[in-house]
Amino acid sequence: MVFLGALVGVFLLGIMWAATRSAQAEALPYIDLSRREPLSAAPAKVVPLRLAVAAIISPQGTAESYAALADYLSKKLNRPVELVQRRTYAEVNELIAENAVDLAFVCTSAYILGSDSFGMQLLVAPQVDGQKVYQSVLIVPADSTATSMADLAGATFAFTDPISFSGRTYPTYLLQQLGTTPEVFFNRTFFTYSHDKAIDAVANKLADGAAVDSLVLRYAFENDPTLENKIKIIHTSPSFGIPPVVVSPNQSPYLKSVLRDTLLEMTANAEGLRILEKLGFDGFTILDDSAYDSAREVVVQTGVQLQ
Repeated sequence: MVFLGALVGVFLLGIMWAATRSAQAEALPYIDLSRREPLSAAPAKVVPLRLAVAAIISPQGTAESYAALADYLSKKLNRPVELVQRRTYAEVNELIAENAVDLAFVCTSAYILGSDSFGMQLLVAPQVDGQKVYQSVLIVPADSTATSMADLAGATFAFTDPISFSGRTYPTYLLQQLGTTPEVFFNRTFFTYSHDKAIDAVANKLADGAAVDSLVLRYAFENDPTLENKIKIIHTSPSFGIPPVVVSPNQSPYLKSVLRDTLLEMTANAEGLRILEKLGFDGFTILDDSAYDSAREVVVQTGVQLQ
């Protein structure tokens, strides 16, 4: 009888345990493992595309002119675009050499230097009035009696940048044709580090002369017609390859192709045309390195140190 009682007790405990487990099971939520969804991935950080513009015009002018282009590229590439500015052409070249920027607008001498020293690559070039060239223009105050570089002996002269072709190398070449150098010929020289500031220096008679990029001078006249009453041109150089758009030699072929196509196709839509007009460009075009050979000859002949 004791054994039978113990057996009944165990049986009752089993029933109670089963009932408890059943109640707990009913209280737990039902999970269907056949309907699984992947966890949403954390959003990837989008790296901005970095667009550098050499200080051909002053920082304020550069920002005003190129901010719209940066926005356009951002929309077309579906990624943020950061506009990078530096005080000198050499600083922008350094960024390109280090692949620290993805795209850059540089001057002719900066391209020659970068191409020769670290393999800077042409991407596209602007086209203006159907042309892919520009000139170095020698300017003086409107009331100056000077009619050529020879008349500026003992004057104060404004260079734009140490490695500017139109703003330093070419005027140095003109002096070489006179058998002299800037150090001997001028009483004083200084650097403005942008073409628009060199134009202002002449217009305000802070300098007796300067040599500037013809495209920047044209842009300045269009934006401030009063400058034509303050400045006169006394010499225009032969045509040279226009300041190009470049990339690092370490740029990925894919991104280089995308950037080239995006710039070349700006003329195909209204927004692109509007921005090109603001920049003073007809559009962008492909240009061969040989377009810069005549400028290279001047650089070699003058012996100007591009650094």
